[in-house]
Amino acid sequence: MDKLEQTKLIKERSGTDTRKCMKCGKCSGRCPAYADMDVKPHQFVTYVEQGKIDKLLESKSLYTCLSCFACVERCPRGVAPQAVIEAVRQEVIRAQGGNKIKAEEIPQMIDETIPQQLLVSMFRKLNK
Repeated sequence: MDKLEQTKLIKERSGTDTRKCMKCGKCSGRCPAYADMDVKPHQFVTYVEQGKIDKLLESKSLYTCLSCFACVERCPRGVAPQAVIEAVRQEVIRAQGGNKIKAEEIPQMIDETIPQQLLVSMFRKLNK
């Protein structure tokens, strides 16, 4: 699949009009994981709009994003950076031909202090 097709798929899957982003950075400023991200939320939107998918596919930020929607709430133009990040993450998982984590690996990570919602969210986030 070429970059143009990948870009189109990511835009489609995210349901986000990346052209609406005015690059104000409010989404990134609100992000609780900002300090740990190599590519910030507003940069995901910009890179997808510009068709610069390669850097995103290798980004550690794909798995740093907390999927908390703080970026979505903060955007004055209704752009959803989290949806773009999720779409890129799904593209990577599909390209790898599998899941980032297997169901049988989860019991080893569980202890009684971990909320069930976190486990479900993690499993959903790391699987296609």
